[in-house]
Amino acid sequence: MQQASYVLGFAPPSPEISAAYLLSKLSFYTDAAEVAADLQNGIDGIVVIDTRSAEHYARGHVPGAVSFPHKHMTAESTRELSKHVVYVTYCDGIGCNGSTQGAYKLAKLGFRVKEMIGGLDFWIRDQHPLATGEERGQYAPEQAPQECGC
Repeated sequence: MQQASYVLGFAPPSPEISAAYLLSKLSFYTDAAEVAADLQNGIDGIVVIDTRSAEHYARGHVPGAVSFPHKHMTAESTRELSKHVVYVTYCDGIGCNGSTQGAYKLAKLGFRVKEMIGGLDFWIRDQHPLATGEERGQYAPEQAPQECGC
């Protein structure tokens, strides 16, 4: 007797419903490869925000990222931020929800946001460079790892 399928235990949605859901998901998230490509290409429509503490930021961060711990995000502290860019938040990775908290706070305050899935953990796994110290640094094209194939 053949075992029943675990995958098919719940019927998948129609292709139209799947497309709408997946488009929505892509609207909320980006990944390390996409962020790295935009930083390398000097895309000025995004600002990458490290939502961890200043100490963690100084130990290593995405080159070009701004340090803005989510615990400090308020209407007052975000008053000077532009509403004409998309803010990409990240934290340590899967076990941390700092990027979600930061994205939520910014969205509640009227900013457009995306989260970088996998955070700094996936950034490092993809072999992208780190900047250290308090300076933002810059992601130079010659620092890029080989294509990930995504």
